[in-house]
Amino acid sequence: MSESPDISIIIPLLNEEESLPELHSWIVRVMVQKGFRYEILFVDDGSTDNSWEIISQLAKENTHVKGIKFNRNYGKSAALNTGFKNANGEVVITMDADLQDSPDEIPGLYDQITNDGFDLVSGWKKKRYDPIMKTIPSKFFNFVARKFSGIKLHDFNCGLKAYKQDVVKSIDVYGEMHRYIPFLAKGQGFVKIGERVVQHQARKYGETKFGLERFVFGFLDLLSISFVSKFKKRPMHFFGSFGTLSFFFGTVITLWVIGRKFYEIQMGLPARDVVDQPLFFLALVAVIIGVQLFLAGFIGEMMTQSSTRKNDYLVSKKIGLKD
Repeated sequence: MSESPDISIIIPLLNEEESLPELHSWIVRVMVQKGFRYEILFVDDGSTDNSWEIISQLAKENTHVKGIKFNRNYGKSAALNTGFKNANGEVVITMDADLQDSPDEIPGLYDQITNDGFDLVSGWKKKRYDPIMKTIPSKFFNFVARKFSGIKLHDFNCGLKAYKQDVVKSIDVYGEMHRYIPFLAKGQGFVKIGERVVQHQARKYGETKFGLERFVFGFLDLLSISFVSKFKKRPMHFFGSFGTLSFFFGTVITLWVIGRKFYEIQMGLPARDVVDQPLFFLALVAVIIGVQLFLAGFIGEMMTQSSTRKNDYLVSKKIGLKD
């Protein structure tokens, strides 16, 4: 295409052969009705079914379709990160491949980015067609995420989101951080983050790829990203603060124990050996921990200055994209 598309639609997927033709047709219908220039980028995260063959066929029928296939399963974050790097649209839309996200929501999301000036708009599946064992933990997870991040979203994990192109080109999605893309965007200075109530569909084909363990991992990822967002560029502020406190209290207690020993000797009072007092050894441990935290801070500073993160995933095939 000679002109950059208005919309890039990124669809990460794993074994979704049944839903892909229907999803493609639905997206194309919406794009044509609204007159959008568009591209659809399917990122196959190591599917073992016929998903890639279907994507290849769709690309032959529709030049707007592009595809990336991983050599193995890396996870949704890897798929989204790779999709972001290859997206060309003014607005980037992400959505799941299981037909639970409705393409009819795309024009509204696009409008909030282009006309209302949002940097990022997240979908909110207010009415969900998921079992209660999934919805209750999700509510708790979103509550905790709001408190940690300060971002007032009801559904951090909704796959249907819209971004300015600048946002997706500025963030690095790794590990399992796809749940916290709004948090990552905020850390890069994109603070105008909104949400939109979107239609949630019951799953039509197959089974969900996510189990309850994702909530445990999600909480751990939240702690990780909270730490990284605050201290990524200044690790000495974190380690050095605790190191200073530990070293200070350890030194003060050590001097107090030794000083009291000399005082008791001078006054002719019965005195215990310093090494017979547990408090002395606790003080020494505090001093050692303080020194170690300082060293950790220095090492962290050096790593921050000299290293860059690389998220290169082994791509086995591409369609419609330059190598």
